[in-house]
This record gives sequence, C-alpha cells and structure tokens, in this order.
Amino acid sequence: MAEERARSFAPLGGEVDRFLRTPLGTALREERSEGDVAVSSRVRLARNLREFSFPTAMRTRDAQAVLARVESALASFPDAAHYVRIRMGEIPPFARGILVEKHLTSPLLAENPWGAVVVRDDEAVSLMVNEEDHLRLQAFAAGLALHEAYREADRVDDLLAEHLDIAFDPRYGFLTACPTNVGTGMRASVMLHLPALALTRTLGQVVEAVQKVGLVVRGIYGEGTEAEGNLYQISNQVTLGLSEGELLENLLGIARQVIEQERRARDALLREDRVALEDRIYRSYGILTSARRIATREAMERVSDVLLGVHLGLVRGIPPRALRELWVMIRPNFLQYAFGESLGPAERDERRAVLIRRHLKEAMARG
Repeated sequence: MAEERARSFAPLGGEVDRFLRTPLGTALREERSEGDVAVSSRVRLARNLREFSFPTAMRTRDAQAVLARVESALASFPDAAHYVRIRMGEIPPFARGILVEKHLTSPLLAENPWGAVVVRDDEAVSLMVNEEDHLRLQAFAAGLALHEAYREADRVDDLLAEHLDIAFDPRYGFLTACPTNVGTGMRASVMLHLPALALTRTLGQVVEAVQKVGLVVRGIYGEGTEAEGNLYQISNQVTLGLSEGELLENLLGIARQVIEQERRARDALLREDRVALEDRIYRSYGILTSARRIATREAMERVSDVLLGVHLGLVRGIPPRALRELWVMIRPNFLQYAFGESLGPAERDERRAVLIRRHLKEAMARG
C-alpha cells in the first residue's frame, strides 16, 4: 500500500518537475509596486486559428493539428529554449492539479487530454492550447503591473501572429468561442489581498461599487470560485468597443482605489482597537508555528492574518514572499507532491502543519 501511495506521486523529473516543486516563479517573487495589497497582475489574450472550429466543436485530429501548429510557431521564437511544453494527456492528475493551483493552467484545460500548456522558465508567460479557445496566452507580473504584463503578452502575441493565421474580423476584432471575449480578446486582472476590508465588514460595499463600473470580482481561481485567504481577483468584463489601453487604465484606476480603501481600513483597525488586531495576528502566527494539524481553508486565513501583520510592521523576521509561497504550498496537490505520496484528508492536514512550520522556520532563518 505504501509503495502504491508513493508511486502515484513519483517525481516526474526534468523541467516539469521544477515547475511542480517551485511555488512561485521568478516573475512573481519580487516585492513590487503596491505589493502590500496587490499580489499580482495578469493579462490574458484569447486567440483562435482561422481554419479550425472552436475547441468545443473540434475533432481529436483537429486538436492535434492546432497543437502541432502552435509548437511549430513557438520553435521559431528567439527565446524558444526558455519555453517548456506540457501536454495534459502525458502527465498524471496531480501534476495537472498543481499547474491549476499555480494559475499556469485552468481547470478546464487540465481535464482535456488533447490540451497543453507552454510555460516560460520564469513563469511570466503561460500559453494554454485547446482550452475554450485555441490559444489563451497569459502574462504575469508581481504587484500592480498591468502594463508590464500587457507588454509581455503583446510581444508573445506578435510572435505567434507571424506564424499563425489568427481569426480576426475588421469590424468585431478577435473572434472567440465566447461572445463576451470578442473584440480585444483581453481579460486583465489584479489579485488583491483585502483582509482589512473583510474585518471591517466593508468589503461587500467595495465589491458592489466595483461591479457597478463594469468590472468583476471573483475568488482566488477566477470564475465560479470562492475567495480564500482574503484574496480577490478584479478583472474587466467588457472586451468589445474599447482598446487594450483603455481597458487597462480603467482597471488600474479602480484597483488603485480599492488598494487605498484597504489601506485606510488597515489604519482604522490599528487606530480603533490595536490590541484586538494584534491578538488576531499573533494567534494566527502561533497556530501556524505550532499547530500539528491544519486544513487548507484555515491555513489560508491564518497566512492572510500574518501577512497583514508583516505589512503593518507588527510581525518581523518573515519575508512577505515566504507567506505568498505558502498560499501555493498548502494546496492539496502541491502538498502531496512535496511529500511524494498520496495522502488522506487527515494525513494532509498533518503534513500541511509540518510543511508550514518548516517553511516559516527556514524563512525566518534566512531573514
């Protein structure tokens, strides 16, 4: 039984193994602008090849042909050696799960045996092939850096367009499987950490105001997911009728307002009942450094509390990056791969506590 459990999470080796063992790529490790609230920025471009049906109507041989075309185009990139292609049908379920946990691929693509993801070695670029659209190009940047993410996505998009016949209509723009993506085909989003707005019970008002101006607020893994660890994605909803630059500026303006509201809420918590705030933060710190069993949801919330404490200067000696890494490391698939075996729910909670204690101890030792 033990051998079977270990075999199901056996190391894959090579570049894929590195992606599966590293919680954050180099692109997301930096402490950047507005990083006390803005965790990361992402720009996603949806593209389709003109001669093929959308993926929902494609035959297997067409899906294989699309993948072959994309791989051929990528081979011509000047930095082709920095990209790794991962076919969903060639890796086990836990590996697909880790790629979802790291936002490098979507749950939809992970379930498609004819899908693939191409990831750059710094994890700043991820190209999903045969998802809802033939191509879903993602570019990531740490902090509030939407323009940086867009420039990288646009650069890769131009390289792909040199070798692929992209479906584009002069009147409607880029054609996509879902009408809501027609036009620019762009979805930009910012991941924000909003613990103070949640604690002051003003988050609902902020979400309502954001939605009134045409933006969408979602959970940590996007559409249909709940917020965990006080992490929220704010993204554009409209892709038609506005330029990429206008969409980015609209989102940036709102994101900056939400960041400022979160900071004001943090100041209010310190001013109105500092002891209660410190008590909450240090209780969470104590649990993370001492617990022998902890579930994913509770761990996410406790990490959120301690990260808030770090940014307020109440907790010292823990780099913010170490806490952001934990948000990935405590997820079920990443956790089990780290320990090299399949674990039941209770065992996962025990190993999660071990991993958290060990990771924080190492982070504090490094300073």
